[in-house]
Amino acid sequence: MKALVTGGGGFLGRHIVAKLLARGDKVRVLGRRGSPDLEKMGVEVRCADIQDTEAVERACLGMEAVFHVAARAGYWGSWDSYYGPNVVGTRNVLNGCRKAGLRKLIYTSTPSVVSAPGNLEHADEQAPYPDRYDCPYPATKAEAERLVLGANGTDGLLTVSLRPHLIYGPGDPHLFPRIIDRARKGLLVQVGDGTNKVDVTYVENAADAHLLAADRLGTGTPVGGQAYFISQGTPVLLWPWINSVLAALGIPGVHRTISHGAARAVGAAMEMAYTVLPLRGEPRMTRFLADQLATSHYFDISKARADLGYEPRIGTEEGLARTIKALQTA
Repeated sequence: MKALVTGGGGFLGRHIVAKLLARGDKVRVLGRRGSPDLEKMGVEVRCADIQDTEAVERACLGMEAVFHVAARAGYWGSWDSYYGPNVVGTRNVLNGCRKAGLRKLIYTSTPSVVSAPGNLEHADEQAPYPDRYDCPYPATKAEAERLVLGANGTDGLLTVSLRPHLIYGPGDPHLFPRIIDRARKGLLVQVGDGTNKVDVTYVENAADAHLLAADRLGTGTPVGGQAYFISQGTPVLLWPWINSVLAALGIPGVHRTISHGAARAVGAAMEMAYTVLPLRGEPRMTRFLADQLATSHYFDISKARADLGYEPRIGTEEGLARTIKALQTA
């Protein structure tokens, strides 16, 4: 297969690229920065912004499948800073696929597209998009996912959306580095009573799911036009899980707490301050972040198991041990 991976130089994208190369596929990546190490592995690297319509169209030419991983993630920023990469970029990929006559588009989404106040426990793909979002990230990812799934079957293009939750592993540039930095500075505070369960996904398992989706995506299969939750299959208790990582790294655990309601109030005040005042960086708390840290959100992956043949090959504890080892030697 000749595959284009947008965001192929990123955390998840690199693992998808490596797995494609390992089985003999030809890979091209599109990203904002060069990746000399990928070029040494035989990857064709194209440098361009996903919002550059012509560059995206050129990158799609000659390909058979696109893994659209590139996106802007996070919990703070202007609407436009998320809408461009996440929605406009996805439109460009869809147009590029159509013009190049591609058959398959595998889109990396997020469970946050169905985020809503309160707990999400054993939620499946029937969970609806909410009427409103507290953050541009899930709102723009939901809009992009609708575009992708709505395009299934048009101009010969088949599409599928994967929703991996809290991807972790060696080389993670976001999740644990941010937690560790805040813990070392004494800024990490437990939100809620600490009993909330969340899904996590080891990065290699997330990459496996993408290849499985590409292979199963075809005429006559149930995969086209569908979304799939991806995880380890069993949630973790979020705050004990975080504390186990901190303990392994010799960092004091989290002992200070704040209620969910108080954290949301603080988050709303900080959002207002950062919107009105010329403050740099991002607020330590937002309403969306408070919800993510205090509530349970884990998902039923039965559909991915049945349709994609997905099974988390690397267990949660093994994945965590690999991650901790990488953090200890970093």
